[in-house]
Amino acid sequence: MHTLPHSPLALTLPLWRHLATALAALLLSVSALAGPLSTQEVKNVREVIQAQLAAFAADDAAKAFSYAAPNVRKSVASAEHFMAMVRGQYAVVYRPASVAFMQPERDGDMVVQPVQMSDAEGVAWLAVYTLQRQKNKQWRITGCFVQGTNGRMA
Repeated sequence: MHTLPHSPLALTLPLWRHLATALAALLLSVSALAGPLSTQEVKNVREVIQAQLAAFAADDAAKAFSYAAPNVRKSVASAEHFMAMVRGQYAVVYRPASVAFMQPERDGDMVVQPVQMSDAEGVAWLAVYTLQRQKNKQWRITGCFVQGTNGRMA
C-alpha cells in the first residue's frame, strides 16, 4: 500500500474527515431549504461518480482525476498522487464490492450524494460525495468523505 507521508492533505486527513462529516450533516439537515434536483441532474451526478469508480477499477489515474473538481486537482497536483491517495486512504472507494446510491441533496450549486458501499470483506461504509457544477455545466467531485457504518452488507 502506497501512502503519501509528506502530503499536506495526508497530514490533515483525520481533521478534514471530521469537518467534512459535520458539513455533510449540516447540508443534509438544511435540505428542506434547498431546491430538489431534477431527474436529469440526479442521473448526471451519479454518472460522474460511477465513471470515476470505473476509472479506479481500470487503474486509469488520468481518467479518475478528470472527474475531480479544480480544488481537488490543485491540492493533489497530479493524477498519480491522486490515485495513490485513493488507493492508500480510501480503499473501499478504490475497489468497492457493492455500491448503492442514496437520495442526493442540493445546496446552491453544490450537491451532496451519499453512497453506501461495501468492501471485499462485506464491511459497510458510507461515502459522502460533494459535487459542484462547473462553468461548463459539468458536475465534478469536490470531495469524498468515507465513514464506517459498523455493519456488514449481505
